[in-house]
Amino acid sequence: MLSLVLEEKGKLSLRDFPVKEVLGPRDVRIKMRKVGICGSDVHYYTHGYIGPFVVRAPMILGHEGAGEVIEIGSEVTTLKVGDEVCMEPGVPNPHSHELMIGRYNLDPEISFWATPPFHGCLRPEVIHPEMFTFKLPKGVSLEEGAMVEPVAVGMMAATRAQITPGDIALVYGAGPIGLVTAMCAIAGGCSKVIISDIQQPKLDIAKSFSGFIPVNSAKEDLAKIVLAETRNRGVDIVFECSGNEKVASQVVLPLRPGGTIVHVGIPLENVAWDIAAAIVKEARIEHVFRYAHVYPKALDLMASGKLQVKKLITHHFNFSDSVAAFEFAKNMPADGVKVHIDMDK
Repeated sequence: MLSLVLEEKGKLSLRDFPVKEVLGPRDVRIKMRKVGICGSDVHYYTHGYIGPFVVRAPMILGHEGAGEVIEIGSEVTTLKVGDEVCMEPGVPNPHSHELMIGRYNLDPEISFWATPPFHGCLRPEVIHPEMFTFKLPKGVSLEEGAMVEPVAVGMMAATRAQITPGDIALVYGAGPIGLVTAMCAIAGGCSKVIISDIQQPKLDIAKSFSGFIPVNSAKEDLAKIVLAETRNRGVDIVFECSGNEKVASQVVLPLRPGGTIVHVGIPLENVAWDIAAAIVKEARIEHVFRYAHVYPKALDLMASGKLQVKKLITHHFNFSDSVAAFEFAKNMPADGVKVHIDMDK
């Protein structure tokens, strides 16, 4: 079937690509309708690897998807043909220790779309387990359904932070993950979230959300603003979502004593850590790798109207133009947040 294939580092093609998949009794066949382009998709395209995950053979990209159920297995009970759904792209080994302890996102054998050697969802159809396929609630569109995957990362970050009502957070990075993390922090009980970036158009989008305090750290004194917004004590939580090594090395500075740091962005190089500063503040440090057990909650929050993710979808491309879509995403303009591909066109 026609698919967007990463042939090798720096080379994409839209071509027929056979994928051997068999519908099992607890699987569903899904017609893909909307797919978002993630930074990891772009990184595989530009670099050919992310950490230990190396592209060694042609691979179909895409893992942020929503579509329509067109066939169900004989034992499927929660979904029917015609349902609009989104799919959690990582399927763990059902016998793994990580699954048994409730942290299946850490399963080293997890089959995760568009992570070598597993193919992604930028193709007309996929087969996926019922257990990891979720019907979209009333009022949640297919576009929003394709946003659940990045929202799940923000949900996981907010969960790891153990937010208490009234907390004040700082989010570094106003890209897709930074923005959804800030949204989830507000939904989780934060009274306000300071969000820092150097691209003003992204901060202008952040400005439209209630509870957000956008700061252009290239032009404004972030440290001074943090103190002014926190009665000179520092923020309760720092979410590092930029993946910038310099930023990641300084996350202790704006934190109050006893506060929490959540690392979400993945730096490309090692980070110099001020351990002494973290010890003096007894900083609690958490890390987020993907997500587990948050898709249903993310959908419920979106259905409630508390997560307005449509504002983050800034650019649209047809599937027939998906190579151009990746070229665009590779050189994302300052006003770009999330690129979506319409699989019907």
